[in-house]
Amino acid sequence: MNKGRIFSLAIAAIAMNAFMGCASSSGKKKGGGTKNFTSRTGWKPNDSKGWFFSGKKKENIKAWPGMVFIEGGSFTMGITKDDVLHDWNNSPVRMQVKSFFIGETEVTNYEYKEYLTWLKVVFPPEETQYKEIYNGALPDESVFNNQLSRDDFSTDNYLFSPEFSYYPVVGVSWLQAVNYCDWLTDRANERALISKGILSRDYYDNEEYNYGNKTFNSEQYKLGDTNVNEAIDSTRIMKSNRIKTQNSRILQANRATGSLEVQPFRLPTEAEWEYAALALPGNREYNEYKGKETAQNNLRITKGNQRGQYLDNFKQGRGDYSGIGGFGNDGSSITNDVKKYPSNDFGLYGMLGNVAEWVSDVYRPIIDEEANDFNYYRGNILKKNIDNGQGKYEKYDETNIEYDTLDNGRLVYKGLPGAYIKQNEHNLTNYRDGDPTSSLNPNAEEGKSVDNATEDMYNSPQRKFRVDEKGRVILEKDNNKRTSDISDETRVVKGGSWKDPIYWIDPGQRRYLHQAQANNWIGFRVAQEYTGSFESKRKRRG
Repeated sequence: MNKGRIFSLAIAAIAMNAFMGCASSSGKKKGGGTKNFTSRTGWKPNDSKGWFFSGKKKENIKAWPGMVFIEGGSFTMGITKDDVLHDWNNSPVRMQVKSFFIGETEVTNYEYKEYLTWLKVVFPPEETQYKEIYNGALPDESVFNNQLSRDDFSTDNYLFSPEFSYYPVVGVSWLQAVNYCDWLTDRANERALISKGILSRDYYDNEEYNYGNKTFNSEQYKLGDTNVNEAIDSTRIMKSNRIKTQNSRILQANRATGSLEVQPFRLPTEAEWEYAALALPGNREYNEYKGKETAQNNLRITKGNQRGQYLDNFKQGRGDYSGIGGFGNDGSSITNDVKKYPSNDFGLYGMLGNVAEWVSDVYRPIIDEEANDFNYYRGNILKKNIDNGQGKYEKYDETNIEYDTLDNGRLVYKGLPGAYIKQNEHNLTNYRDGDPTSSLNPNAEEGKSVDNATEDMYNSPQRKFRVDEKGRVILEKDNNKRTSDISDETRVVKGGSWKDPIYWIDPGQRRYLHQAQANNWIGFRVAQEYTGSFESKRKRRG
């Protein structure tokens, strides 16, 4: 080899070593994290002489008890099989869902009774000003009634009998389910703060609290405007967040810019629910499951003495809800224990049978993937607190509680005493839904002709109530000419139930019901936002 060639190779080797050294050095810097971080203001995090305290770094965000982490991803939303009912309301669309938490099971009778008991303790129904709060939260006792069936069995038996404690609660409207989620948010944060010693450990022993508007509210706590300030240990807040100051203004400001102990509970969106029901990571072929729970494929146990029995609770055919006596094909004539049947590959129970479930979306026939193919949700209403002119916000009290009216005539509260009164700032429910009020035409007002249309596309019946001579609230029938059942108060129902044939077990199927109605085949489960990194947990290649 000549000298020129050797010299060239040597230079190349030196250059390569230098490059690798730079890459290695760069890699170390990149992986250094925020250990030596200093803000552009010049202050280090949690400086005892500063004003901003970021708290302890959370390495892992753990699921709250009963919740399951679902790593987000891409999937085909809607059905890929023939639409035998010709609804054409669930055409397949490609959708991305971000990571979230969802309940391992539907909310059970036991859990809903916790809610009812709390309401009875804090807002005694025997007191006139609180009477409707408890009564309006009760499930509809008539949902099991049938004109041509014996009605010995009622929702009251189903809800309060101990043997049904771990069955899914039914007879709950969408409005009641949302109220339960808000209540659960407050109780979970309350429990977390009591465990840390921030909220007094004798909180429920002290009769001064948990009566009327003297209750813990998560949003008020975050804003430093809580009704139970006397029960809050500021010293504990300082210690848990590494705040080293006695300045009360700094303490309150950092509480307001921090996060709650537990993320708010809510109903899952339609996209989240369907993604969780499919459990695609267990088998990447659409609608072909090898996991424990299946949809229209491998629905029966194939081995052992249970061979031939169904893995889900649904109606096999007319008059066949459970099979013959002594050898039931699914073992359940109505609902059953939320964990009786196997879970899917995400570890979720009852996503395909037992009861259908409320989701948060407002129903429209078309999923508009052109407008949004990421975390789709229809029903956004931007709300804000109302300033009371004294630097704080308006709250509900015993004199100004607002109610919605359910179809059974009961009143369901919009906010409990002590909660902030919300004002709708911007309603996006009708965005791009095809009716004249969603048109780009600036003259598209209700009742005016737009593109030769004189009526709204979603011209649903108007809900009006009257009080009869016995004081009962009765929903009146709307006899006007209507073109649709769909309104801004119509919500999506997902999944099959004990009362449904196999057709509805496909997670892509969708139905709707008015948010003030309830039924014996509809329950609900809760969800939470995931506030950690959305980076995939899969292993990197190379």
